[in-house]
Amino acid sequence: SMKVAIIFASQTGNTLQVALAVREGCSGHEIVAFGPPPADVGEAELVFAGSWTDRGTCAPEMRAFLHTLHGKNVVLFGTAGFGLSESYFASLGDRFKAELPADSRVVDAWFCPGKMPPAVRERYEAQLAEHPGDKRLENMLAAYDHAKTHPDPGDLEGARSFTRAILKREEER
Repeated sequence: SMKVAIIFASQTGNTLQVALAVREGCSGHEIVAFGPPPADVGEAELVFAGSWTDRGTCAPEMRAFLHTLHGKNVVLFGTAGFGLSESYFASLGDRFKAELPADSRVVDAWFCPGKMPPAVRERYEAQLAEHPGDKRLENMLAAYDHAKTHPDPGDLEGARSFTRAILKREEER
């Protein structure tokens, strides 16, 4: 069994839900830390680091935490309000990875959509009223509506099975 840390930044509860699913996926392993940054992950052989998406990258407190993970094996996870494509999630993974020290190892990354607060939709609607037919705003409204049921049970099962697969793979290394 492995020593695992699960550290996450969650603003509205989406990333917390995923972190709890990751914790379930770690069943049978020793969890040495679970909670928000900053955190001491000294003994962890594997660090799961998760965040909500803030302007296309991880939250500031998660960025600061990632900078401390020298020599660690890191699994990134997160939620995004605009998760409309695999390529967007891949670019998020790259931005999260860019915050890690060069001597750390990125094991893998996993993202799912996460619902946004209603105030966000109201803001887009108000902007669209001022700029009727604005394609960018129409796309943002569509993204909001797509994300509003997420993370859903399928996402959480995905996070659990992703976690189990990673642990199995890492134990065999």
